[in-house]
Amino acid sequence: MGRALPDLPMVETAMVRLIRSAAAEMTDFFEPVFREIGLSENAFHVLCLLLATEDGQLSPSDLSELVGTSRANMTKIIESLATSGYASRRNVKHDGRRQVIAITESGKAAAMAALPTLSRPLKMAFSSLTAEEMAQLDALLRKVVVSFDNGALELDATTIFGKPAKEDRHG
Repeated sequence: MGRALPDLPMVETAMVRLIRSAAAEMTDFFEPVFREIGLSENAFHVLCLLLATEDGQLSPSDLSELVGTSRANMTKIIESLATSGYASRRNVKHDGRRQVIAITESGKAAAMAALPTLSRPLKMAFSSLTAEEMAQLDALLRKVVVSFDNGALELDATTIFGKPAKEDRHG
């Protein structure tokens, strides 16, 4: 690939492929576990986040950001949790456009019931790493996330596509 695309940063390209491959393997590894629990990984994550808050509730946009999924996908996740009785939605007083998602007692029970099923696979997934390697991986992945966030702020669609940005309707 380096000979065919000499201007492509190969180390960074390989790193992106490794991260994507690891993410795909992780999905394949955990998918049967979450199927057994009866929740998607993201739905379980939402329940955990709601459990971790002081009042058991968050806004859909906060959940979307914390889970790392689009707002459209978060809407589907919330709908699924509400239909299952694991979460409820209510409008914020004084601002009918905003909603708050709250965990229900059934949601708390479902999240807690999932823990024994998840514990062993979670430990197995990282069993080939030492405690020191886990700490290094944690630090490096956090650094990569920050790097992606900072890079996204610096990137401008015009520099990627070489076209001037469309002016918005307001000038």
